[in-house]
Amino acid sequence: MSTLPLPSPEHCHTSFHRPISTIAVIIVNYGAAELTATAVESVLQRSHGGRQVEIHVVDNASPGDDARILARHHAEKGWGARVRLWLQNQNLGFGRGNNLVLDYLRDRTDTPDYVFFLNPDAALKNEALAILADRLDTSPQTAVAGAAVTLPSGQPVTAAFRFPSAQSEFAQAIDFGPVSRLFQERLVPLPPDHPDGQVDWVVGAAMLVRFQVICDLGGFDPDFFLYYEEVELMWRIKRQRYDVIYVPSALVCHAEGECTKIKSGQPVQQRRPSYWYDSWRMYYLKTSGRGGAIQAGLCWMAGAALSVPLAALRGRNQQMPKRFFRDFSHHVLKPLLFGVPAR
Repeated sequence: MSTLPLPSPEHCHTSFHRPISTIAVIIVNYGAAELTATAVESVLQRSHGGRQVEIHVVDNASPGDDARILARHHAEKGWGARVRLWLQNQNLGFGRGNNLVLDYLRDRTDTPDYVFFLNPDAALKNEALAILADRLDTSPQTAVAGAAVTLPSGQPVTAAFRFPSAQSEFAQAIDFGPVSRLFQERLVPLPPDHPDGQVDWVVGAAMLVRFQVICDLGGFDPDFFLYYEEVELMWRIKRQRYDVIYVPSALVCHAEGECTKIKSGQPVQQRRPSYWYDSWRMYYLKTSGRGGAIQAGLCWMAGAALSVPLAALRGRNQQMPKRFFRDFSHHVLKPLLFGVPAR
């Protein structure tokens, strides 16, 4: 691993409440160096209400020239001490990539008040950091504040959610209006125009988290490589009786799927990587136990099976990812039901 140095801030603070709070921004990059540079610039160009903001960019051993491109941007754009590059020689995944920086920040004497997790394919559209930090500054019981998200076209997308459940898995998989209406209060995504206030979890592409809280919880669970790690983190945060809020006045543009190549609303769903299913299985095991995970898995499989004839009758395309039944059985049901490790 190689880094470009970031000197410590001049003043050392450790309490939650102070006149001007401090923020560390973490961006974990994989194969999106130019987008990451745009994300960094979107932070550097804002005033953040006078707050001290430092930026950490983790390159997860990206293929190609990402490390060189990021180093070039660092030099040519004069990022200097405001931005530290963490150039890795292995892909740690999203959670562990963030944990690398969290561990560094925790060991400093001048720990930040908040940490802002920003996707490499996302960028601030307004003074989002100041807006979110203002809310945490005045609400000690709130541990997470999430921004509203738009596509590059300006179209708003869902950025606030309910926790998944067996009922929501069935309703989402069957993709049938009457069933969706029946389980309306269980569906995971909240509408894009959801009002300001408490929610179960917010999109991990743009969320501000109280630093001491995430440190006390040990950061992201390292068992997750990618997907569901932010949901599981907020589940643990809520278990500690902290609030998670959605703040739609804070705006972030997200080029969804540019890094993962998985996008919502695609006419033909791509095959999902094995680690997506592994993360789904681990999320339910950690939050609902083996029995709850099996129930959720069987509900999803039942809904998916029913969706096939329903889609044919309505002349619609099947919404399940490619090779879903094989992959879900192999990576989810077999390990849960028979203890067979997924490979």
